[in-house]
Amino acid sequence: MLHTRNIYLQEVALDEARQRLRQALQEAGRWQPLAGEAVSLDAALGRVTAGPVWARLSSPHYHACAMDGYALRAADTTGASDAHPARLRVGERAAPVDTGDPLPRWADAVVMVEQTQLEGEELVLRAPLARWQNVRAVGEDIVATELLLPANHRLRPVDLGAIAGSGHATVLVRRRPRVAVIPTGDELVTPRPDPRPGEVIEYNSLVLGAQVETWGGEALRFPIIPDDPVALAEAVRQAAAQADLILLNAGSSAGRGDYSARIVQELGTLLVHGINVRPGHPVVIGAIGERAVPLIGVPGYPVSAALTGELFVQPLLCRWLGLPLPQRPMVQAQITRKLLSPAADDEFVRVVVGRVGERTLAAPLARGAGVLTSLVRADGLVRIPRFLEGLDAGDEVMVELYCAPEELDRTILAIGSHDLTLDLLSQFLAEKEPSRRLSSANAGSLGGLLALRRGEAHLAGAHLLDPETGEYNLAYIRRYLPHTPVIVVTLTRREQGLIVARGNPKGIQGLADLARDDVTYVNRQRGAGTRVLLDYLLTQAGITAGQLRGYDREEVTHLAVAVDVATGLADCGMGVRAAAEALGLSFIPLTWERYDLIVPRHIWDGELLSPLRELLADAEFRAAVASLPGYDPTEMGELIEENDE
Repeated sequence: MLHTRNIYLQEVALDEARQRLRQALQEAGRWQPLAGEAVSLDAALGRVTAGPVWARLSSPHYHACAMDGYALRAADTTGASDAHPARLRVGERAAPVDTGDPLPRWADAVVMVEQTQLEGEELVLRAPLARWQNVRAVGEDIVATELLLPANHRLRPVDLGAIAGSGHATVLVRRRPRVAVIPTGDELVTPRPDPRPGEVIEYNSLVLGAQVETWGGEALRFPIIPDDPVALAEAVRQAAAQADLILLNAGSSAGRGDYSARIVQELGTLLVHGINVRPGHPVVIGAIGERAVPLIGVPGYPVSAALTGELFVQPLLCRWLGLPLPQRPMVQAQITRKLLSPAADDEFVRVVVGRVGERTLAAPLARGAGVLTSLVRADGLVRIPRFLEGLDAGDEVMVELYCAPEELDRTILAIGSHDLTLDLLSQFLAEKEPSRRLSSANAGSLGGLLALRRGEAHLAGAHLLDPETGEYNLAYIRRYLPHTPVIVVTLTRREQGLIVARGNPKGIQGLADLARDDVTYVNRQRGAGTRVLLDYLLTQAGITAGQLRGYDREEVTHLAVAVDVATGLADCGMGVRAAAEALGLSFIPLTWERYDLIVPRHIWDGELLSPLRELLADAEFRAAVASLPGYDPTEMGELIEENDE
């Protein structure tokens, strides 16, 4: 088949794209909330009422005794006291009752059994009762015909009890919107532990389907459809016959195998092809067939796919369910580093958020549309509006939170060098002290010190080697934090070396081989401790940076370096042994180094870090670190320096 490259018809702003979709649905009569269906109460939790719920029955529907005791007439107890107790003959003027029993027609009060004394056949009372005392009168809770719940109300557990108590066994709720999720692509495979090169594990449909279910819809996940326009068109036809909304995942861009826009034009009306949003640029929106079933062509990159769900799918499902769009909590924060943004697009940046002193800080995470873990780790989103072109460090931004605002006060914000022990630290905090959480942003060792100087983090991980003294971190702390009292405590020692392909096919033996013409290197970013160490070792070996092919190619974590080597983008990179072994690569050891935590003194002594301090002495945590290849926690928790300047 001859492939032709698509072009975007016309990129539009986010609000314009939403308006086009709304107008098309209004014209087709599909914008109003969906019709109702009766469901049993045991299946109604979380569903949305399709109309008002009126009480059929009062609750209680009879005068009920509220206590174990005796039913009587309140008038018979008038004037009762210790000196002049009332005496009522049981069976004539008093009747024994249990909680929930119908009140005898002649009675109008119940005395608690513990407030009585039985003498023979007489009940002795030493205090008077008021009418209807200890009685649940008809309609005390619910009165027949009263409004219990309005339409468009999401049912909670207590609502189900009220509906049942008012005489209903079923309730009319909105039909759940049916959403067809169609994954497409020749390269896609179902989840497996050993995909071959070129095979991509398909999980976007899992994410999109889970979003649909979370937002009250019913997800209809289709099998993977190959990049065949005939097969794709048939899948779309089938989906349009049974679903209220179609999500066609991937194929929305402008590549040779991207058919979404063309199929929409063939089967219906193309409304939008491309929106000014990043991530999520190549979104397709259309209406399929005579029923004008809306179709959203979702980009293939996972962050773009998830964000497209939030921007288009959730609002539409809320509309069909008769619900307002939920508003996530917002918090004002300061962005911790400069961000450049495309002038024509709204950009959504994932951030981790924490409170340091009186300031709320938002540290950007990786911005790539393929980095799904940035959404996993994110505390919220920052929207950079069109035409703003970016943010400067320290700018005030509004963060749409994924977490509860109160969690920010329990968040330990770490900015600095990446290390695998930080992941373990986060895991152990979650297990042993759920009230704390560790959020980290990788900015390199020097970036961590600068964040501390600006008051933007609670702690920084660092392993900066001083070439003159051979000492780690202290010289840099004196240079960059001369007036900040800090605690420097060892987290671990770890083995650094050269990460090479499995079996070391290039025969790399040491630093000298990095200068070979047939060896491509991948570096760490400027300010990273690993890069400082490399430069130091190169100088010792008499090798210049210019002799290394790929010296200017940068990654921000050890695992990212290992991935580049594993995928053939580079032959070699410096990193920790654990990163090499995690991806089944070979490792050439060079040296051991110390990795420290640098913490401002007032934060170290504070209550927030108390669980972290305890973990540094925890035998189970130390054992977990020791199990990592190339890690030695023997010195963990040792105080290296206490700077009180």
